[in-house]
Amino acid sequence: MILLRRLLRQPLAIACLAVITLVVLACVFASLVAPYDPYAQDLANILSGPSGTHWLGTDALGRDVLSRILYGGRVTLFGTLQAVVTYVVIGVSIGLIAGTIGGIVDSILMRVADVIQSIPALITLLVVLAVFGRSETAAMVSFGIFASAGLMRVVRGVSMIARTEPYVAAGTVAGLGPFQILWRHIRPAVIGPVLTQVSLFAGIAMLVEASLGFLNLGVLPPAASWGNLVSDAQLAINRQQWLLVPTGGIVALMCLCLTLLGIALRDTYSSKSTAGGKSLSSWRSFAATMRRVPATPAAAAPALVSEYSQTAGREILLEVQDLSVAVGDLTLVDGVSFDVGRGETIGIVGESGCGKSMTVSGLLRVPPPGATISAARLTLGGEDLLGLSEQQMHKVRGKRIAYISQEPISSLDPLHVAGRQVAEAVRAHRGVSRSEARRIALELLASVRLPDPEAVYTKYPHEMSGGMAQRVAIARALAGEPELLIADEPTTALDVSVQAGVLDLLVDLRDQRGMSLILVTHDWGVLADVCDRAIVMYAGQIVEDAPTADLIAAPRHPYSAALLESIPAKVAPGVLLPMIGGTVPAPADWPSSCRFAGRCRFATDDCTHAPIPLTPTVTGVSRCVHVDRLEEKEAADAVTTA
Repeated sequence: MILLRRLLRQPLAIACLAVITLVVLACVFASLVAPYDPYAQDLANILSGPSGTHWLGTDALGRDVLSRILYGGRVTLFGTLQAVVTYVVIGVSIGLIAGTIGGIVDSILMRVADVIQSIPALITLLVVLAVFGRSETAAMVSFGIFASAGLMRVVRGVSMIARTEPYVAAGTVAGLGPFQILWRHIRPAVIGPVLTQVSLFAGIAMLVEASLGFLNLGVLPPAASWGNLVSDAQLAINRQQWLLVPTGGIVALMCLCLTLLGIALRDTYSSKSTAGGKSLSSWRSFAATMRRVPATPAAAAPALVSEYSQTAGREILLEVQDLSVAVGDLTLVDGVSFDVGRGETIGIVGESGCGKSMTVSGLLRVPPPGATISAARLTLGGEDLLGLSEQQMHKVRGKRIAYISQEPISSLDPLHVAGRQVAEAVRAHRGVSRSEARRIALELLASVRLPDPEAVYTKYPHEMSGGMAQRVAIARALAGEPELLIADEPTTALDVSVQAGVLDLLVDLRDQRGMSLILVTHDWGVLADVCDRAIVMYAGQIVEDAPTADLIAAPRHPYSAALLESIPAKVAPGVLLPMIGGTVPAPADWPSSCRFAGRCRFATDDCTHAPIPLTPTVTGVSRCVHVDRLEEKEAADAVTTA
């Protein structure tokens, strides 16, 4: 259903489906639609052109061309259907078996496919027609068998890829049988490629059936098929050229629609098209619904700006106000506001799922499909990013804002050597020649402390360690000489010995190039060593924004304190790690006015979740009632101690 919905968003695909459906229905119900009997002769109107009596004219015997096209379509479409059904049944079943079972079975079936593909199909069809007495059914079924070898290979390839997926292994471990895995997990993966191949093959099969009719090897006159109608038009071409237009035109139109539909199915399945048929491999793929919203009044929700942000002479590079990212009714990032100064490094910390990476996606305007981004203000160096078109935003990504992912190997194309991928980015952002791009790429590889840039330039991703791949990814990110570098957990996939080197490299590059750096991390040690300022996120919101040293020394929000208390290094051996306690209240107990309704992990049985306004002593902290309770407890402990 998802594939169909995507397909129906493409105007060309809709037009092709409409034409195919209209023609098929008209032929199926020819007895109701056709204006004349296909054999009725009007000898007073032989080889006439279009008229009010005969809309598409008449043939050499005065028979209505439109009626014969509709009745002849039954023969051609049925022959095409026979070939397609044979093609699908044999190709899909054998392809699934070969790709799923593998081993000797796969080898035997693929050798059979090789033999089938080596046989000249059209010559064999002539032999089949001679043996079976001009049986079009035998010819079209035979054609489907010969053509199915190509589909076998496509299905086998997709099945082999799907078989290696972790969810298939998980199904095997869970005790699912081979047929269950084949039907539930591998079969859906082949549907898209099969639909594409079927649509393309249907056009070829229709041409083959029409060719048989044209050569008078199909149904015998006076019975009509699209092929023998074209043959009749060819015989009368010296007397009436018009006759070839409707008879040959219907074959050409149907084949064209089937081919275009196959291309649309291919693009849709591979996620290379969206509404309007725009390619997802280009900047249009990142298009999101952008919405500018009024800034939240300070009285209702004070801006989350720390004292550090108010330092005199500090130049702001990136400013974000009330940024939200939502998919449908689900809000992933909720009213986030912060800024980044030139040359400054800020860290975004919080548990998995709190919205760190989604905040970064919102900044780059590359959210999940169907997401909506809203903000009151989103500027880079004074330029309004909200007002940019997607084409203009494409020029910002990679050049002014660069991004490093947490998976170094997967961020590189396995089909190209590392140096070529860096040089490709250099050419895209700097517009230099190939030789100059290669020189700059080698300089970038050297700048990220790779010991032998020339050797690394020629290595494929699978030939590199994780640390080397991450340095190549950093070099590629620097190709556009960005003002802001976003590193989304850049050391997560690396071992401890490599992490320190990558972090030192990022800091040195920041200082050398004057870049700003946003570091998304789970690691408080990384935060303390690298970041000037820290932002703590919880449930899609910023709950604390402060200089890193101040945050670690005296966290002002209970969630920040709880995260710090959960650091394993702070707990003595043999002592259980502290956990963030509390339970999520029932939905019926969530007041609509509470920003933390249903998400506060510090809930107790008597919690009312009443919204508490910020106090001057706790600047920039979004609080619920637990903040006051924490302060009351600290005050009570102080009195008791005294």
